[in-house]
Amino acid sequence: MKSLTSNPQLLVSQSRESVLKVEELTYSYPRQQPVLKNISFNLNVGDRFALMGATGSGKSTLLENIIGLKQPQQGQVWIRNIPVSHKTLLHIRRHIGFGFQDANDQLFMPTVIEDITFGPRNYGVPHAIAINKAQQLLIDFGLESYANSSVHELSGGQRRLAALAAILALEPDILILDEPTTGLDPAWRRRLAHILLQLPIQAMLIASHDLNWLGKVTKKALVMSGGSIFINADIEPLLKDSQTLERFNLPIGW
Repeated sequence: MKSLTSNPQLLVSQSRESVLKVEELTYSYPRQQPVLKNISFNLNVGDRFALMGATGSGKSTLLENIIGLKQPQQGQVWIRNIPVSHKTLLHIRRHIGFGFQDANDQLFMPTVIEDITFGPRNYGVPHAIAINKAQQLLIDFGLESYANSSVHELSGGQRRLAALAAILALEPDILILDEPTTGLDPAWRRRLAHILLQLPIQAMLIASHDLNWLGKVTKKALVMSGGSIFINADIEPLLKDSQTLERFNLPIGW
């Protein structure tokens, strides 16, 4: 099979309504070389993108720049045509659901159901509506018996599911997840894929090393290496291109 990277011209999505745009983004930690280098891509309505790359390629740093946790030295991120800045963060985060790599970073309330209702209540959703939504999400994620439990009583995989439920309770337009299958057994990885595919989300960006799972929930892939994006292409042929995957230290099936 011909390597996807044999042609220097990157494959790009057809122009549709953009919900997330990253343009010439460069980011460095203090007194270090750039971690991200001139990153540019679009997510349009209907896009489900995988963010792939070996450990240290810059995936998590890119996601944190997109949602405004970090501020780039150069370039710009737009969410629904609104530039991401300190002044716009409260507004744009209403549209984005972001799942951290470590679920413990998102769970801080005394009980699981309080974690799930925290976001909606913070945005003025009536208590009864927030509770009903949370209870349904707990059922969807098999956590209904833990509603009034502390998150410390959950396994690592269950905490990840609880954190995702808290994200989905806000009904975001854009879903951005960092390693969402960590700690999940095969049955739950399958169930999570089913849940994600049923969501009324405008666009999705998922960073993961779980390549086979990504092939089931996403349509396109961005491949990073050394802080740059080298591939923007359909994921199905990419996952069949062992030569390209090996080139970027992403051996399939391992």
